[in-house]
Amino acid sequence: MILLLAKIIVGIVALLHLYFLWLEMFAWTTKAKKVFRNFPEELFEPTKTLAANQGLYNGFLAAGLIWALIINDGAWQVYVALFFLGCVAVAGIYGGATASKKIFTVQALPALVGIALFLVHLFL
Repeated sequence: MILLLAKIIVGIVALLHLYFLWLEMFAWTTKAKKVFRNFPEELFEPTKTLAANQGLYNGFLAAGLIWALIINDGAWQVYVALFFLGCVAVAGIYGGATASKKIFTVQALPALVGIALFLVHLFL
């Protein structure tokens, strides 16, 4: 049960990062304006390339998390998931500390919950 819940969290975090990829790479000057309301509107166009680069990194995180879900070996599945959830957690903690506390809640917190669930699974 705990392992299943951990895998569901991995899937949710992966979907979130696919959404971030889309938002930053393809919708930065349209839909992102509604999501990032505190960002000055006049800066969306000049930062389009920077946002796309950031979106690409979010895509790599999503790819790693999806990979973790399809690995057949149970131990490696957990290890890969823990690695990528750790990357997401570090990015979310940094973003929460430097940019917006909301980033911690949306990005780091789900990853930390997933890490905790995997650790409970490993040690029970």
